[in-house]
Amino acid sequence: MPDKLLLERARSLCCALASMTRTLRTPHTSPINWSDALGYAVEAARSAGKLMRDNLRLPKKINEATQHDIKLELDVRCQKRIEKILLGEFPQLALLGEEGSAGEIVSEHRWVVDPIDGTVNYAHGIPHACVSIAWQTRHSGRGGKKTKLPSSHREHAYETQFGVIYDPFCDELWTAIRSGAARLNGKLIQVSQRRRLDECVVTLGFSKDPGTLEQMLAGFNFLLHRVRKLRIMGAGALDLAYVACGRFDAYLEPRVRLWDIAAGGLLIECAGGEFWREPLPLAHAYRIIASNGKLRKQLPKFA
Repeated sequence: MPDKLLLERARSLCCALASMTRTLRTPHTSPINWSDALGYAVEAARSAGKLMRDNLRLPKKINEATQHDIKLELDVRCQKRIEKILLGEFPQLALLGEEGSAGEIVSEHRWVVDPIDGTVNYAHGIPHACVSIAWQTRHSGRGGKKTKLPSSHREHAYETQFGVIYDPFCDELWTAIRSGAARLNGKLIQVSQRRRLDECVVTLGFSKDPGTLEQMLAGFNFLLHRVRKLRIMGAGALDLAYVACGRFDAYLEPRVRLWDIAAGGLLIECAGGEFWREPLPLAHAYRIIASNGKLRKQLPKFA
């Protein structure tokens, strides 16, 4: 059974979105209420976030480590906790996660989950990491018919319908539902209104392979003397959330995975910003420029 307190908090957030409530059908099932699904996503994010918070200062088992990345046993444990809640309530749905997938991930509806975004920060005891959960549906073609796409393009035929990002260390919960508003702890948020680059705080993401690292260095050098401040925070989903609520003005990264951006991209759009992305040949990978919608022409074109 869901934790009553977590579910109650989730439901209170969903009440603010009641006017936006819609339903969907999955094959051979009764309709699913999006507000209910959002509530369970919030519950799952908070539950995984509690696990993160409880283990921040404890020794951590490393499953895999490379020069620029770390995979923790706790990543897997957090995703399993999320899966237990989401797939327990919606067993007919697929889940695409950083730590593995369940079901047919190219089905009509799916969850997209990053159980710990900012794992390197977290592994080093830096309390800047989050949980990201999104619900996506496949695009319809003209007349409501599903578009038949080549297999190489099917990944990019999805649209996020709602998203949740939870920072357990600041107890900040961002939510967004398509065609609705973006919220932080239940309050409406908007992107910044700054138009001059020299007044802006811009955050960058550095990917892991040499080619994208070189791209980011070029972008870093381009922006260094043109913006008020550059930031490299190490958690892409939180970078997007910070742009959505006006703390940052833009976020750029030349290669980022879908589970990092599926929820945050919608947050920015619902908060009045611009979320530009372009798919890359690597599975579930994109280059992105996220901003308040007033800066793209001034930002470097490396992304």
